Amino acid sequence: MPTPQLAIRTVIFSLLGNVALAVIKFLAGIFGNSYALIADAIESTVDIFSSLLVLLGMRYANRPADENHPYGHGKIEPLVTFLVVGFLIFSAITIATQSIENIQTPHELPESWTLLVLGAIIIWKEISYQVVLRRSKKLKSSALKAEAWHHRSDAITSVAAFVGISIALFGGPGFEVADDYAALIACGFILYNCYGIFRPALGEVMDENNHEELIAEIREVSLTVPGVKGTEKCFIRKAGMKYHVDLHATVDGRQTVREGHDIAHLLKDTLRREIPQLGHVLIHIEPS
Repeated sequence: MPTPQLAIRTVIFSLLGNVALAVIKFLAGIFGNSYALIADAIESTVDIFSSLLVLLGMRYANRPADENHPYGHGKIEPLVTFLVVGFLIFSAITIATQSIENIQTPHELPESWTLLVLGAIIIWKEISYQVVLRRSKKLKSSALKAEAWHHRSDAITSVAAFVGISIALFGGPGFEVADDYAALIACGFILYNCYGIFRPALGEVMDENNHEELIAEIREVSLTVPGVKGTEKCFIRKAGMKYHVDLHATVDGRQTVREGHDIAHLLKDTLRREIPQLGHVLIHIEPS
């Protein structure tokens, strides 16, 4: 399956899962008297909107390069990631605020059957996390990585809710607030994950040249091209799922401009064929 279609199908998988879980959590939280589950449902609802943002961003990022965007539209991905992080922070603040209010307000114990619901949710969310994270690594997509961490954050809040409800049920009357403290603790995990998502996306926008493994692969492939004696500078900028490369290659200084030009084209074509995730490749010829 082509890379763009795989990325979009992955986001749709997340979106449909979040819609189903949001409904299940809200109903279980209301009828099971558990704010930790309702807080979990709030996060899943926010995840629906963030998944829609990621989906729209993916579609825009896959538009071909044009006159105004010669390097393509991939930079929309980290920008969408920033919005997703904003949604996560908003959901964490919302959950924390309501949890604090609930701690100060007496309420009934949650129902024991909510633990079964949470157990199933935790398993499904962890599976979703592993699936989306694996595809984010395969596709080198920061937006999909953010989507994967959404699933992990959701799993963490569900684990916290599971622990809180278990303590409340085991402790009995007087331990009702354990459910709310669990939701409050989950907010800390969500905020922590926000930084883990935000930092790589910021590096992508700032064109951080921290792609050592890819640089090593580019240098190795370059030496297989006839006429290339070695490589010098190699700069990489990531945009969406593509890597744009500026490479200095050394050739025999006695060759003509035409011969150097032909070697540069051969090198460019070879790199893009052998390393499919490369986008724009600029070759600068240096005499050896």
